[in-house]
Amino acid sequence: MQILFLIWVITGAASGSGTPDDCRGLTGDDLRLCEDAGDVGTTIGVGLVIGPWATVDVVLGFTYVVYRLAGRRA
Repeated sequence: MQILFLIWVITGAASGSGTPDDCRGLTGDDLRLCEDAGDVGTTIGVGLVIGPWATVDVVLGFTYVVYRLAGRRA
């Protein structure tokens, strides 16, 4: 599960590299603003992947603890 989320985060972060197609033809401050907006979008996207990743980790951790406690002998 961890590997899948890690691949998802790396893929999402890598997709934001370079100049977006929408920024082609822009120069100066307009180009910088357009690229910065793309970077912010990439950051938000990666954050939206990390949130469920953390949630899944907590659920799996809790499930493991319950499983270990249920299997304990009295």
